[in-house]
Formats: sequence, structure tokens, C-alpha cells
Amino acid sequence: MKISYNWLKQFIDTDKTPEQLSQILTGIGLEVEMMDKVQSVPGGLEGLVIGHVKESQDHPNSDYLHLTKVDVGTGTDLQIVCGAANVAAGQKVVVAVVGATVYPMEGDNFKINKTKIRGEVSEGMICAEDEIGLGHSHEGIMVLDADAIPGTPAKEYFKLNDDYLYEIGLTPNRADAASHLGTARDIAAFLKTNINKPDISAFRVDNNDRKIEVVVENTEACPRYSSLTISGVEVKDSPKWLKEKLAVIGLRSINNIVDVTNYVLHGLGQPLHAFDADAVKGNKVIVKTCPEGTVFKTLDDVDRKLSADDLMICNADEPMCIAGVFGGASSGVKETTKNIFLESAYFNPVWVRKTSKRHGLKTDASFRFERGTDPDITVFALKYAAMLIKEVAGGTISSDVSDIYPNPIAPFEVEITYKNVDRLIGKHISQEEIKSIIGALDIQILNETADGLSLKVPPYRVDVTREVDAIEEILRIYGYNNIEIPTQIRASLNNSVRPEKDDVQNTISDLLSANGFNEILSNSLTKSAYSTDLDHAVKILNPLSSDLDVMRQSMVFSGLEAIAYNQNRRNSDLKLYEFGKVYSLKEDKYIETQRFAIFLSGANQAEQWNQKPQPVSFYMLKAIVDGLIRRLRIADLITEDATCSKMAYGLQYMRNGKQLVKFGAVAASALKKVGLDKDVFYADFNFDMVLNAVRKNKIVYQDVSKFPSVRRDLSMLVDNAVTFGQLKQVALKTEKKLLKDVNVFDVYQGDKLPAGKKSYALSFTLQDEEKTLTDKAIDSIMQKLIYNFGREAGAEVRK
Repeated sequence: MKISYNWLKQFIDTDKTPEQLSQILTGIGLEVEMMDKVQSVPGGLEGLVIGHVKESQDHPNSDYLHLTKVDVGTGTDLQIVCGAANVAAGQKVVVAVVGATVYPMEGDNFKINKTKIRGEVSEGMICAEDEIGLGHSHEGIMVLDADAIPGTPAKEYFKLNDDYLYEIGLTPNRADAASHLGTARDIAAFLKTNINKPDISAFRVDNNDRKIEVVVENTEACPRYSSLTISGVEVKDSPKWLKEKLAVIGLRSINNIVDVTNYVLHGLGQPLHAFDADAVKGNKVIVKTCPEGTVFKTLDDVDRKLSADDLMICNADEPMCIAGVFGGASSGVKETTKNIFLESAYFNPVWVRKTSKRHGLKTDASFRFERGTDPDITVFALKYAAMLIKEVAGGTISSDVSDIYPNPIAPFEVEITYKNVDRLIGKHISQEEIKSIIGALDIQILNETADGLSLKVPPYRVDVTREVDAIEEILRIYGYNNIEIPTQIRASLNNSVRPEKDDVQNTISDLLSANGFNEILSNSLTKSAYSTDLDHAVKILNPLSSDLDVMRQSMVFSGLEAIAYNQNRRNSDLKLYEFGKVYSLKEDKYIETQRFAIFLSGANQAEQWNQKPQPVSFYMLKAIVDGLIRRLRIADLITEDATCSKMAYGLQYMRNGKQLVKFGAVAASALKKVGLDKDVFYADFNFDMVLNAVRKNKIVYQDVSKFPSVRRDLSMLVDNAVTFGQLKQVALKTEKKLLKDVNVFDVYQGDKLPAGKKSYALSFTLQDEEKTLTDKAIDSIMQKLIYNFGREAGAEVRK
């Protein structure tokens, strides 16, 4: 939100500098994100003064130049060479002295130097209005009034006032501060001074020649509707003061009528709308909804299909305006407009917010209406705007004020206790100070007891509805910086389960980052086109777009989108990981699961002169997954083939019958959805299971064995359907104490083997922690393994 320093000072009397006000605003919760000096004329006419031309004669070496003597109030006349045909002795002019920088209307700015022109010294420049940014005329130098005093800074003569623009990061709950009046209210409360609201005591209805009937059919969506008519206006350019006020906050002048409505909007926070009264058919305004699908052309000449839930301002025949959001093309103020119907209303924030989002329209009016405006200011703003329109456009107020307000909005009633004020703020504040701040915030004290206060909060303070809200208001104005840092901190011991989730996450992140991975963070909202099970997807009721209409059910597409984005920018070698949540709907219950994913794509390392790039592979991903599991000391895993529609092939590690991780190559159908044509390998961990497994780990010290380990190998013929994981489970079940490791070091399939068969070469590592293994003991174990492999897996030992 943009706020003008000079405009603020119209509402409060203060001698605080712009910098001091900036600090105050930030201190009371209206954070100033930026402060800029604004000059109505580029350069602010710095270095330019009023001069008196005492002499003017033809230049001795030129047919069109003039040699002048100019008094600029320093006691020493300046010799200036001037090329303007209209320069003459006795004139009062604007002079840019040596060292000044001139900002012309067109072209680059330039600095005035002492120089020689055709052999004569020139100590400045006598200026035309376009040369210093005051206008577009270049017919000659500016000739000022005879009473202008030489030496007067041009800035003072033209009454230019520098302004300062504050960019305030307004939080959504602070609708009451979305104007210069609202911002000034908080400053006045802090400075304990008064607010100067515009004086509307001179408001008068001139006649009742142009009455327009108003009917509000939907009082839920429009609790209050105020209006009047102004006849005989002249639509033209706004006066300079009005243009400058709007220009400072970045608004372009449109015409005097529209500019007044914008001025009141940003000044008082009350949106207004001016209709061409002659376009109000039937001399009647109806506030209602229209049938579903009604076509309405808005001010931007776009035909929009209305919803049956869009509140509209209509005449007797057709809609004229989307209430609180955007005007219509046919009823707006035009150059030919002579009569005005002026609206000042309070619209239900929920209705405006839904309509604004439905049509993708964000305007200054909808910004305020959807957060909550002041229902008690509509008539005041209406009268103020009518007076301003008469001032800048002429005309007469040609109807009484119509104010339809059947069910007045009641103030909020809030109870606070002094005990809770001290407890939440963390400091004792005197009761007198508390009451003073509450009064300064325009909050009325209904009742006072020894324990606390009963408050009546005006409805424009939409975020003050509970005790904690009122206490926050007291703290804001009292000043966060006035709360001392305590010398002691009291805290209860944390008995949460160890290790903490963040510790485990940091361990994983450190390991992956140390191995060249980059962490990504993606939106949990995604497109329903990615979902393979829409029946169980968590759908967004009011999606911002079709690309953000469901909560993600899998982490895979978040990573694929990041890979596609990078590959489209020629960054193809990617190692990524992401922590996040996935969401599903089962039996009318929402389920949220914490996961983390790993992605590999492109080459494993950058191209080198002495070796070719090696593309990433499934086995590289498996090594990373296994490394993570070893680092986290997760045991008792069973390996199975992964069955997943998003994977072309892969494995999954099961623990206690549940999937801990699945990993493999992403299926081509999934790659196609994000426009990828290169292999991507993906691992998806159930982080909740990982955390649970890590927390159950018990670290037990074990001596390094004094006795050697022994390796034995077996080559076995098995069916193609038999996996290494199955064989490993048989081996570990057969010998639980002495068998330390099982590994596959060769797999063979070919025409030398029977059909449907393959050969596995397995190694077995055996070790006894208490003694050296004998050949007899080893042979006994191997015979048991051979027997169980044959019985449970149909394996035949190859000689």
C-alpha cells in the first residue's frame, strides 16, 4: 500500500520528519518496506533561481544570440548568453546557475557549466519551461510576474513541495489502515494527538430535480447503500493539486470525476463509484444478483459471464456494475457525461472476495471491500466526494442523500482483564495507560471493573473481535520496543521423543548435499492431470487455476517439473531432493503423510577431457538409497519388486510389512506429462516410517572381533521368477548367528541354461565372535543353506 507523507499531514498535525514517521509506522505494526523522495518536477528545480534581466544586447559574434546581464540576488550580475528571441531587459526570468542540473521534458538531464559561446563567457542559462520540466512550451524563455524577487529559489516561487512515498507492507487483517485516514489514526494514537477529518459542514443539497430510486434486494450482500445525484457537471482534466496527489501514490489521472472517487478512496478508505445518471434506465437502481450466465461488458471492454452469486448494481433493464469490484462499459463516466449518480456502499467482504476471485479481477475497491471497510463512513465519504466534484467539475447536488441501511452493523463487544494484558505483553502497563491507548484507538469503554474493561470496538476494526486482539492493539501503540528483554527466561523441559524430526532431516540433508545434491521446495498444490486416483484426491474448492486444483498425492511430479524447468535452460545434470507432504482422501478422512524424495537425471558428473560423461543409472540411485539407510542405521528390511504406475521398474524396501522406500526409473507416461524425454530415477521415502525406525534404534557397543571371517561361494540355478531378495531371506533365516552378509556377484541368463532358468552366484560371509570357525562348522552351515535353498526356492547347486 502506498501512502504520501504530505497527504498524511492533512489528517494529523505533526512536526515529525518523514524518517521519524517511517520509524513510528513500522513500530506500530505498519511496516514501511520502502521510503522514496518524490518530486513533482524532476530535480525539484534545485539550483534554479529567479533572475532580473538588467541588460540585453545582440551578441557581437552571432546573428541570433543575445548577451545579457542578470541579477540573481548575489550582488554580482551574471553574464549569460541566451538564444531566445523573446529575451529583453527588465524581465523576471528563471536562471539555472553554474553547477545546477537541468531536467528537460525530453532528452537527458545535463549540468550547467561556465563556458564560452562564440567567444563570450556564459555563466548560466535563462530557461524555457520545457527545459526545466514545468511544461512543453519552447516558444521562448519563461517571463515571470514583475513582482518576482531576484534570488528567490525557483522551488519556492513555483511552490513545489517535495513529498515522500511510503510503501507499507499491509497485512490482510489490517483493513482499517488501508487509507491515509486509517494510517493517520494509528499515528495519532501513538503521538496522542487528534485526527483532522475533512470538513463537510458546508454540504448542502441544492435541489431535488434528479431523484433516482434505489432498491436493495440482497441486503446480506449489501448491508448499506448510500447515494445521491449531481447534475450539470463538466467532465474535464483534474486540477493540478488533484493530479499531483494521485501521481505521488502512482495513480494516473483519468478525469476530474473519476479522480475525485480515487482521491476519496485512498484518502478515507471508502470506495465510491460514479455512474452516468443518464445511463440509469428507468431512473431506478437495483442492487441484486443476475441469472447464471448473464453476459456483462466491463470497463475493460471484456464480456464476462456472470455467476448467480455475483452481486450487481443494475438499472431497470440491465446490470451496470459488478458491486465492489469493477464498473461497466456502458454506464461509466464519459467526456459527454453531464449528470452523475454517485454510490457509496458497504458490501459483504465474503461476497466481494468470491466474485473478485471468480472473475480474476483485483481492483483498489475490491482490495478494500473484501477485507472489510467501515460501514459507518459511507454517508460522510459520499458528502465529501460530492463537495469535491462540485469544486472541480461544477454542477449542483440534485437529490437528497439516499441511505438504505435496514440492519445496522453492531460494534464488537470485547472483554479484557488487566491480568491478561500484563501476561501476554510481558510487562506491567498502568491501567491509566491502557485506557488512554484504548481511547486513542477510537475504542469505547462500556464498563470498568477492578479486574478489567468492557469494550465497544467500532466495526471498521475488523480484526479486533477477541481479548487477545484488543491486547495486541494496546501493545502496538504502547510500542514493541518499549518491552524490555528480561534478564531471566523461564521454560519447561522438553520431553519430546528423540531424536527430533529436524535432527533426522538435517542428517539426511547433510549427507545428500555433501554428495552433490541440491534441495528443492515445491508447492503442495498441483494439477489434477497428474493424479492417477482422482476419487481419493484432496480437491481445492475454489482453485486459483486448473494447474493448482488438487493437493499432490505423490512427490514425483514436483521433482519432474523442477527437472523440466532446468533442462529447458540447458541445466541437464541434476541431483535433487525434497522434503514435503502428500495428501489423500480415504473414507471421508483427510490423510497427510510426510515424505522425502530423491531425483537423478543426466550425467553423474560433468564432462572431462580424459573420460566420457557417465549417465546416471538405477544402480547409482540404489547406492544412494542404501547409503542413507546405513547412515540412519535402519535394519530388518525386505527387498521386493516395486509395483507402481509411475515407475518403469524398481525395488521397494519393506519393514514390518510396510513400504519404507520405493525407487527406480520413472515411467515414460509420467515423463511425458511434464514434457521430459530423458531418463529420470526417483526414490520416494515414507519419512514418518523413517523417523519411527530411527527413534527405535538402540546403539550398542560391540568389540571388533578377534577372529577372522570366512567367505564361501555358491552358484545356483533358479527359476527366472526367483529374486536375490528371496534367496537372501532364506539364508538369513537359516543361519541367524554366524551369517554376517549375503551378496550376489554374478547373474547369468542364456541359451546354455534350460528355458526359464537363470544362474545366481552368491557369496556368504561367516564369522564367530567367540572362536575361529572350523571347516566342519562351515560345511555344516553351507549344507543347511543348500538344503533350504532347494526346499524353499527350488534352487539347484551348480558344480
